[in-house]
Amino acid sequence: MSPSSTNGAPVPPPQPSLQPNAISSVSNTLPSSVFTLPQTAQLEALYTIIRDKDTLRGDFLFYSDRVIRLLVEEGLNHLPVVKKSVITPTGSTYDGVGFEGKICGVSILRAGEAMEAGLREVCRSVRIGKILIQRDEETMQPKLFYSKFPQDIAKRYVLLLDPMLATGGSAIKAVDVLMENGVPEDRIIFINLISSPEGLKTFCEKFPRLKVITGWIDQGLNEKAYIIPGLGDFGERRYCE
Repeated sequence: MSPSSTNGAPVPPPQPSLQPNAISSVSNTLPSSVFTLPQTAQLEALYTIIRDKDTLRGDFLFYSDRVIRLLVEEGLNHLPVVKKSVITPTGSTYDGVGFEGKICGVSILRAGEAMEAGLREVCRSVRIGKILIQRDEETMQPKLFYSKFPQDIAKRYVLLLDPMLATGGSAIKAVDVLMENGVPEDRIIFINLISSPEGLKTFCEKFPRLKVITGWIDQGLNEKAYIIPGLGDFGERRYCE
């Protein structure tokens, strides 16, 4: 008899996740523009690995990439489509859909760059833009230091990439920059791995027409504005040994 069964039938894994998640306590207050990945046992296992401070860098890269691909796929689900008919190899007609318009990925440096590979794996030849935002030492406010976009970005749907949404300051500044470059608010989809409830509230109040795709909503921010329980500095864990 299998150790995972009592009467010969396999025992299914816990589904959905049993880990307390802030989404359960804020789901009734989440803006309609916020979407999360299905909170499954598999997803919880991936997050458990990347949250563990003892996880080796190679494992952190591998498992965070798995989550990023799931997030990108979910982001693509929110792009508009148009009806499209094709002829199959059997000579039959299949009435399906095709994506409407072009897309562009924009990463918030430096941690956001880690999400570019996941986007490229599912979107061949996708154009990529970059934004560097840092805190101004005098004003203590987010400040734009660098940006580079495709010339036609105003005509594209933009997937804004940044793994962590803490206070929301950098993300808000990034959206401001995109809109200054002609991108409509409702053509931007913000994708991240972990969000704080405080950051989501601030961000969505500022941009109610923009969609947010997040993998997990954590408990909140501590006195240093770090996400708790979080996973530490994503960029440091991603790029440093």
